[in-house]
Amino acid sequence: MEHLRQPLHWPEYGMEAALLGMFMMSACLFTVLFQFRASPLREAIPSAFVRRMITGISMGLTAIALIYSPWGQRSGAHLNPSVTLTFLRLGKIERADAIFYFLFQFLGAAAGVCFVALALGSRIADPSVQYAATYPGSAGSTIAAMGEFIVSFLQMTIVLTVSNHPRFSRLTGLAAGLMVAIYITIESPYSGMSMNPARTFGSALPSGIWHGFLIYLIVPPVAMLAAAQVFVWRKGVSAVHCCKLDHAPTIACIFCGMKGNAHE
Repeated sequence: MEHLRQPLHWPEYGMEAALLGMFMMSACLFTVLFQFRASPLREAIPSAFVRRMITGISMGLTAIALIYSPWGQRSGAHLNPSVTLTFLRLGKIERADAIFYFLFQFLGAAAGVCFVALALGSRIADPSVQYAATYPGSAGSTIAAMGEFIVSFLQMTIVLTVSNHPRFSRLTGLAAGLMVAIYITIESPYSGMSMNPARTFGSALPSGIWHGFLIYLIVPPVAMLAAAQVFVWRKGVSAVHCCKLDHAPTIACIFCGMKGNAHE
């Protein structure tokens, strides 16, 4: 009950929902552009690998833009319940804030996909697009789970390492976006490259594609928690300064109460 008496931060919750909603809108739009069977871009780029690479670059740039946007700088741009859960475990976000972050992330992801579905109609439901759903590839569920664990573990390791570096902390968003581009290019054939329970839920709800959903619900948070534990073993919990991906110098922080880089 002590945590629930903490002040709530409704603007930040709404920003998390909106940011993840925009990420999902971008994912759906780029999937339609590069995978829809009647898309001129799909016809112009016959290589599936090249299409994945361009999609990955597009989504990486989307992530970077959202992280460094004013809303991303204010909410911390978690955009992922696995990230929020990990920072809760590290004691960097209050329990009440984490609960509402979880809720609004799931709501935002689903709203983003549904909005694009209303705008694009049957194109997003086409078998070549499938609401940009993530599900195990032809290699099977075990390989998909391994892929999700690897990318989620790497992502949290990179976020913690860069965000807590005294010189390079402001580059966290760039590093995170770059890795998203790489993961989509290389790993997406195996699991769809989710790394995010809310992202998978957002596509599964309107599409009805729940195949392997437990993988995406369980594996990414477990992997990120494991990465955080390894970081703590190496550096100590005091080395984790805040849970924002970008500590902008002009925006107050609801988590650590400071502006700018928390460890400067």
